[in-house]
Amino acid sequence: MDLSIAAILAQDGITSGAIYALLALALVLVFSVTRVIFIPQGEFVAYGALTLAAMQAGHTPQTTWLLLAMGALTFVRELVLSLRGHRLDMRGFAMLAGKYLLFPLAVHIVVRAYGAQPLPMAVQIALTLLVVIPLGPMLYRLAYEPLAEASTLVLLIVSVAVHFALVGLGLAMFGAEGSRTEAFSDARFEVGTLSVSGQSLWVVGVSALLIGALYWYFERTIHGKALRATAVNRLGARLVGIGTAQAGRLSFTLAAGMGALCGVLIAPLTTIYYESGFLVGLKGFVGAIVGGLASYPVAALGALLVGLLESYSSFWASAFKEVIVFTLIIPVLLWRSLTGKRVEDEE
Repeated sequence: MDLSIAAILAQDGITSGAIYALLALALVLVFSVTRVIFIPQGEFVAYGALTLAAMQAGHTPQTTWLLLAMGALTFVRELVLSLRGHRLDMRGFAMLAGKYLLFPLAVHIVVRAYGAQPLPMAVQIALTLLVVIPLGPMLYRLAYEPLAEASTLVLLIVSVAVHFALVGLGLAMFGAEGSRTEAFSDARFEVGTLSVSGQSLWVVGVSALLIGALYWYFERTIHGKALRATAVNRLGARLVGIGTAQAGRLSFTLAAGMGALCGVLIAPLTTIYYESGFLVGLKGFVGAIVGGLASYPVAALGALLVGLLESYSSFWASAFKEVIVFTLIIPVLLWRSLTGKRVEDEE
């Protein structure tokens, strides 16, 4: 391997690592706030990529039907809970109907009317995010919020079940064939002997911008500080009036948005299939494990390490690159088990 090949592999590793870093941050956020190991994170990557690909191919994405169905189920659940608690009035009913029936219906109508038409890419991406992101908080309300006080093992089992359900729905909605989307930029920049693609710069730039925005959100906004407080101590957050259920919904909204955006970013670089998101999310999970599912900076650095390791492994031993990447979990877990303090589950 000469220096030019090493530089090309480093570019690919950094590009992949930027995606894995976003997913690792989303996984750490969800786990620290809700104690959920969010295995279905990768499905939002696939849904975002394939929804955009369907619109660019001139087809109406079927994810709008999923949005309608989940909105209706969430509406029924919230309505039943409000009636049981005798908390329902006309204003509350109107808010529930607007959030879970009228909004999904409006998105469905807009996407069915304009999604298959040749629109600017920015508009197509906006429509994609508008369809996919609301699935996150709805998923939390339907699958996780009823079990919010259950053990971590129960929540993990629920995550596995949700993962298989979303994969099956992905096959039904998108089919078994893979898709790619148009590149954000066809430009190429020569840096010495290294050729840098404009799409790679878009991926790294958007990832860095989003990570910076998340840092600002957690440090400067009330909602971000409430999420941090919930992550540090759920019981203490409840005692000072922070709604842990609302924090969980917000964390799932952010995770869904980051997953869908990751799918939009990587779809021009690789062919995405209905089950491709699982492997991408799993590599983000390796980065999150390096950070102990607690530290955002260490998780981001761990994800970058995963991207570089994957890139160089594909050169030296392409048949074993996945094995090499996932084997990284073993020494990290061993080191953490020997050096970390034992923490009892919260009562």
